[in-house]
Amino acid sequence: MTRKRSVWLRADDGVGEWERRKHRITAGLEAGVDWVLVDERDVAKVRELGAVNVAAFRSDADVDLIGDAEEEGALADAYVVGKDGEGDGTVELPSDFSGSADLTTLRRSDNRAQGAYVRILEKEYEEFAEEAARDAEFLVVVGEDWKIIPLENLIARIGDETNLIAGVTSADEARTAFETLELGAEGVLLDTEDPDEIRRTVEVRDEAERESLDLQHATVTAVEQTGSADRVCVDTGSIMADDEGMLVGSMSRGLFFVHAETADSPYVASRPFRVNAGAVHAYVRTPDGGTKYLSELRSGDKVQLLNTDGRTRDAIVGRVKIEKRPMFRVQAEVETDEGVDVIETLIQNAETVKVATANGRIAVTDLAEGDEVLVYYEDVARHFGEEVEESIIEQ
Repeated sequence: MTRKRSVWLRADDGVGEWERRKHRITAGLEAGVDWVLVDERDVAKVRELGAVNVAAFRSDADVDLIGDAEEEGALADAYVVGKDGEGDGTVELPSDFSGSADLTTLRRSDNRAQGAYVRILEKEYEEFAEEAARDAEFLVVVGEDWKIIPLENLIARIGDETNLIAGVTSADEARTAFETLELGAEGVLLDTEDPDEIRRTVEVRDEAERESLDLQHATVTAVEQTGSADRVCVDTGSIMADDEGMLVGSMSRGLFFVHAETADSPYVASRPFRVNAGAVHAYVRTPDGGTKYLSELRSGDKVQLLNTDGRTRDAIVGRVKIEKRPMFRVQAEVETDEGVDVIETLIQNAETVKVATANGRIAVTDLAEGDEVLVYYEDVARHFGEEVEESIIEQ
C-alpha cells in the first residue's frame, strides 16, 4: 500500500493582493489541490470559490476570530500558528522552548490550532520544528536556502508524530520532497501562481501515491471455448493508454492483465475508456489492494488501472455492461517459490479483446498454449476481497 500524499497551495497575503491570490486559488481548484493555506480573514472568500480544504494562519491576537468565523460559516478546516510569530522568525525564538507562544497555542486544551508553520532559518529552527511536531497534527516547514539534509533530518526524527508538509516552489521540488529517504513528506506547500506548475505538482502527487506492482509472466497451458456466459465490460471515466488495462481473473491469487480497448479494428472503433474484463464471477483489483467481483461494480466505484510496467492509477467506473457472449477459458502456470501454480480466467471470445504477453499485446482469439501472458500473482487467500490468513482452495 502507498501513503496518502497532499498538495497545499500557499495563498496568504505574503504572495500578493487578493485578486492575485484569487487567481492562484482558482488555478489550484481547477488542478485539484488538497488544501489552500490563507489568512484567517480570507476563509469565507475561499469557500465562495469552490470546495477545498482550507487552512488558516492565526495568532494569539485573534482569540475571538474563530467564534466569529463559526457564526459566519467561515470556519477553517484547520488553523496554523507560526506566521508573524516565532515560526517564521518575526518573533525571536526563546532559549527555552517551554516559553514559546506558538507552542503554547498548539498545546491549548481548546485545540485552537492544529498545525505549525516553521521556516528553517538555521539549526535552532529545525529543533523548534521537532518540538512543534509533538503537538501539531501537521507541520509545515519551509527552507529559505533549502537543503535536503534538514528535510531528511525531520523525516527521520519526527516519524509518525505528525504529518510533515514541505515547502516547495515547483513540481520538481515536490517530487524530491515526496521521495526523500524513500518515505518522503506527507505533503507539500506549493508557492507559485503558475497554473501549469500547480497542475504538474498535482500530477507528481498522483504519481507518488500510485502503487507499483511486480508483474510476471505465466505460461498458457490451455485455451478452450466454453460456450456463453454473462460478460462484463467496465466503462471508466478515464482515457487509457495503449499499455494500460486491468487485472482480472477467476482466482484472486492470480490475475491476468487485460488491455483496454484502445486499438481500432475492422470490427469496432476504439473505446479507450473500456476494458472487456471477463465473466461476472471474476475478480477485478481495486485501488486499496483488494478485489471485487465484476458483477458487484457500480457507477461511481473505483477500480485500479495499470500499465504493463506495473504502475497503477485509480479510475472511476462510469458504467458496467453485462451481456451474454461466447467465452474462452484461459489457463496458465505461474512459477512460485513453492513450485508451479495453476490460475485461470474466463474471457470473451472476440478479436477486440487483448491480453499482454511477452511478445506484446495479442487478441485472445490468437492466444495459444506456450504463450507467456502477463499476470499479477500473490499467494494470499481473500474473504470478501480482503486478505485473510487461512487456507482457501480455488480450482
